[in-house]
Amino acid sequence: MSDSSAAAGRTRPDRTRASDGRAGDVWFRPPRVLRDSPPLSRDRIVAAALELLDEEGVERLTMRRLAERLGAGSTTLYWHVKTKNDVLDLALDELFAEVELPRPDPSDWRATAVALLTGWRAAMLRHPWSAALLGRPLLGPNVLTRTEFLHATLAGAGFRQPHLTAAANALAGFVIGSALSQTAWQSRDGDDVHEPATRLLEQHRDRYPLLAARDSVVDDWDADFGRGLTYLLDGICATRA
Repeated sequence: MSDSSAAAGRTRPDRTRASDGRAGDVWFRPPRVLRDSPPLSRDRIVAAALELLDEEGVERLTMRRLAERLGAGSTTLYWHVKTKNDVLDLALDELFAEVELPRPDPSDWRATAVALLTGWRAAMLRHPWSAALLGRPLLGPNVLTRTEFLHATLAGAGFRQPHLTAAANALAGFVIGSALSQTAWQSRDGDDVHEPATRLLEQHRDRYPLLAARDSVVDDWDADFGRGLTYLLDGICATRA
């Protein structure tokens, strides 16, 4: 290698290392505006990313494919988002914007909580890739607004720390677990795997008698979620009392 090539190698940015930015970093950087450039913005990037994620899932999302969908060069895309982590964090937060904030009802805080949590689960099911990403740092404004709303609802019902955080975490975890279970049992094409699961349990009825005795793995996902949420809220209320 020549001296000039070695010097160039020393000064060239380490793109591999830069692409490994930590999840959540995007929320500590303000949106950037590139003057005299095509109208590319965070909003357009997030909209295109959501389309790709809904169509093909997290594994198929790359910065190159995202830039192609936007009709932009990779350099222009990297001006606005530094890493794939940035894109995933922005897309996940945009999903939470779909969760409608119910009108608070101090006389029936449970109904308020159920409305919020049901909307949260519905948004996740509309975007099946999201359930597997909710272990990421959730620092976006839409996530934080709805998390604050849940905490405020519980606080208005009389919960205080440390029970307030424990109750909120239990409810959030139940929503995530329910959505993750349903998306795992149903493919993106809508194919239901209940029939082969039921057949397998029937073949091993002596080993799994209670599971085999059920009519199916889950008869009605929405009803199952509603019952489970009722049990959880009943337990939380009994603990508070």
